[in-house]
Amino acid sequence: MAGLDRRAFLSLFGAAALLPTVRPAVARPAVFPPADRELMVPVKGGRIYVRTNGVSANGRLPVLLLHGGPGGMHSTFHDPLELADERMVVLYDQLDSGRSDHPDDPANWTVPRFADEIDAVAAALGLARFHVLGHSWGATIALEWAARKPATLAGLVLASPFISGKSWIADVTARRAALPADVQAVIDACEAKAPPPPATCDAAAGAFYAAFNRREPLPAMRKAYEAAQNLKLNERLYVAMNGAGEFTQTGTLKDYGGEPFLARLDGARTLFVIGQYDETRISTVAAFAEQVPGGAEFAVIPGAAHGIFNDRPEESVAVVRGFLRRQDALAQKDMPVAQGTKP
Repeated sequence: MAGLDRRAFLSLFGAAALLPTVRPAVARPAVFPPADRELMVPVKGGRIYVRTNGVSANGRLPVLLLHGGPGGMHSTFHDPLELADERMVVLYDQLDSGRSDHPDDPANWTVPRFADEIDAVAAALGLARFHVLGHSWGATIALEWAARKPATLAGLVLASPFISGKSWIADVTARRAALPADVQAVIDACEAKAPPPPATCDAAAGAFYAAFNRREPLPAMRKAYEAAQNLKLNERLYVAMNGAGEFTQTGTLKDYGGEPFLARLDGARTLFVIGQYDETRISTVAAFAEQVPGGAEFAVIPGAAHGIFNDRPEESVAVVRGFLRRQDALAQKDMPVAQGTKP
């Protein structure tokens, strides 16, 4: 593929079965790692929950992780917390999500306001330079924030990114067409005026999610943590911005177009990463990477769907770890490193 000589493809593969592959269980902690520090940070509209793990030293800059949704929660990043063995890892719940305040005001549900939260978190923690990783909807926020060219940004990871409503629905439609014909027929019927029973529609949608959203089960420790913290998707926020499901968009994001922001990024500091069976297709994200001046890095995680960290945690964390280390080295050339938290 022309122009991709700077990018790291983890694998080249042909057509593969839609069903998840059987693989050994991943060894994960028995419990969700407790936070080293927790705080509530004021933002426009309320306060957001922030937690940190690890300490940045020896040139290793902090990384902020932005969850998907809209309306998701920080617990989706249970595996990237492994990065805390060498740097500060910051997780937070966006406003109206997780443990953050829930003012339930649609006036707050705009991409620029969500992007402003990044600056608020950094200021509260006293971070002068840091990396940002956004997954899915979180990548939408990360992209719009990074396009402002903040001096605090050291490296940007856009994982399984939602860049525009038009491209997202095009990819979901293509993925849907790859499902077995009988499943497609049920999904079509479920979108008609007289749909089948909800259980039938849920089963058909579940076939799509099992193929392209998350191919491996959630770890028990994450389920226990979410139950204990009462963490769950904010469905009202999700429906308002996205829609009732994956197949059509009726919310405010249906006309969202983030492509112009790509031209404002620095290719030397940007990584796109997606799963082999992601809801957003490889060709789509590769084209987005090509639009970044200088050419962004691009990686595909074999065997993973949209939930790359859940499906292939070792591979996904390794890709991110390597990228962040390379960006740490570049950042040290730009300015002295003095990272941590306020006293």
